[in-house]
Amino acid sequence: MRQALRICRKEFQAYFLSPIAYIVIAIFLLVTGWLFFSTFFLLNQASLRNFFGLLPTVFAFVVPAVTMRLFAEELSIGSYETLLTLPVTDPDVIAGKFLASAAFIAAMLVPTLAYPVTVSLLGALDWGPVAGGYLGALLLGAAFSAVGLLASALTRNQIVAFIVAMAICFGLTLVDQMLFFVPRALLGTLTYLAVDVHFQNIAKGVLDTRDIVYFLSLGFIGLYGTSLVLRAKH
Repeated sequence: MRQALRICRKEFQAYFLSPIAYIVIAIFLLVTGWLFFSTFFLLNQASLRNFFGLLPTVFAFVVPAVTMRLFAEELSIGSYETLLTLPVTDPDVIAGKFLASAAFIAAMLVPTLAYPVTVSLLGALDWGPVAGGYLGALLLGAAFSAVGLLASALTRNQIVAFIVAMAICFGLTLVDQMLFFVPRALLGTLTYLAVDVHFQNIAKGVLDTRDIVYFLSLGFIGLYGTSLVLRAKH
């Protein structure tokens, strides 16, 4: 675990040594801020429902951009083989990079705390759903980070890694929008696969173990898949 934390610290610091991190954060804040406040005054409600409603779709684009380089870059320049000559294991590397990307997503969310503070000054804000929404955002960001890590391990090309992760995350986000195309017998299964359904439940302040298990399972599948891919590359 100590090695994983060292890798996490190194990768997290590396984010902020690159202008890409600041560009991603700036785009995220501009998009969510503009989309949220452009409709906030029209609805005339002291609520962050619209902000949390945007997050799954926005994260489907932003998180793959955060994770695309984590393995693809090292596989491309050959530094991953050098890393394995050190006293670290694949699980150490995977855990360290995953924690770094999840921590970066959490750091990216910190400036958005200004949204509920602003809304609370304009009306009576219910802080229960706000807390639930941020918990759901952390779970969503971590699960998408695991998917992005898997995509990054599959290829040496960062752009390909971004496209693969984005396609998976965006597909999971839109599953519930395409249910009218599928047979009734599959509705229950496909509804459970929809990220947005589980996220919105938590964002309402409802903590259901099924929603928590969903995000933990998605993260586990992504990380375990990453482990299998890296093992096959040795």
